Amino acid sequence: MVKKLTRHGNSMALVIERSVMELLNIQDDTPLNITTDGNVLVVSPLHSPKRKKLLEAALAKTNEQYGRMLKKLAD
Repeated sequence: MVKKLTRHGNSMALVIERSVMELLNIQDDTPLNITTDGNVLVVSPLHSPKRKKLLEAALAKTNEQYGRMLKKLAD
């Protein structure tokens, strides 16, 4: 998808379509983290600490159940 910046007062804005927002599960009040490596601009949703803990717990459980098998597959 190619986008152009839109003037917003003295600043520039990047408009994100509703379909993309729905795909990323973000709303107009979702905080966004903006980073760059000097060449690329990365905009990602800043998820709540509760959501991060749930993800870490799921990863730990998966690693506990399937860690040895995944290691064998990687070798």
